[in-house]
Amino acid sequence: MKIIDAQVHIWAKTVTPPSGLHRKVEKFTAEQCLKEMDEAGVDAALIHPPYSWDPDSNQLALEAAKKYPDRFAVMGQFPLDDPDSRTRIVGWRKQPGMMGLRWALLYPEQQKALHEGKLDWVWPAAEKEGVPVATMAGLFLPTFRKIAEAHPRLKLIIDHCGLLRLEKDAAAFGKLDELCAIAKLPNVAVKATGAPGYSTHPYPFRNLHDGLHRIFDAYGPDRFFWGTDITRMPCTYRQCVTMFTEELPWLKGQDLEKVMGRGLAKWIGWNYKFDA
Repeated sequence: MKIIDAQVHIWAKTVTPPSGLHRKVEKFTAEQCLKEMDEAGVDAALIHPPYSWDPDSNQLALEAAKKYPDRFAVMGQFPLDDPDSRTRIVGWRKQPGMMGLRWALLYPEQQKALHEGKLDWVWPAAEKEGVPVATMAGLFLPTFRKIAEAHPRLKLIIDHCGLLRLEKDAAAFGKLDELCAIAKLPNVAVKATGAPGYSTHPYPFRNLHDGLHRIFDAYGPDRFFWGTDITRMPCTYRQCVTMFTEELPWLKGQDLEKVMGRGLAKWIGWNYKFDA
């Protein structure tokens, strides 16, 4: 079974320290990432440039995808507050290795812009160009739902299981009913990335399993994508893999293959050679 990680970061410098619980290191290169992937049995990964601490990370990601086309693809970004950005979505996927766009929309000024409608130009532009967009929609599910309903041809991805970012254990699933209800919209998928980070329990983080099962049941194997965000995980890369491949009895066979990579590749249009 080929395994694709739905989210990793690489960077070559730190203008500001890496956010949150990410490793506080000056750089984490494509080669370092590949070494850890190989040790964990991960075949490929989708790079999300950490623009907030390395403004050059988008180009770095594209260079990695060019150098290692069988190992990396990119969900890129650009500054949303730059007036010139409105022209950048046109032809975005023509960049080799570029699959889509991703903004976490974590920071107060981004949240303010979102709720004031200053980002309303993004969604129709991405829909027109056929560019998938990922975001940490768990922070703003009602607004996200309105976006998804208004743009039914826009493929959207909810980051990090759609859980409450700063919570742990049962509290992290505080919006689970609302998250699962959004699954009725066929243009929305969930990245099951960073799951171990929501638990205070040891591996295999059993207190998360029932909640993950509910999300899987709501979205199905074609819209539920395994991944790590490995540079902030509290466990080994291999444990991130085996939590899904060995510890979830309800995830088997073709469903497992889809969750571990096939579903993501199809959703974002990554022509990955699974049978090569």
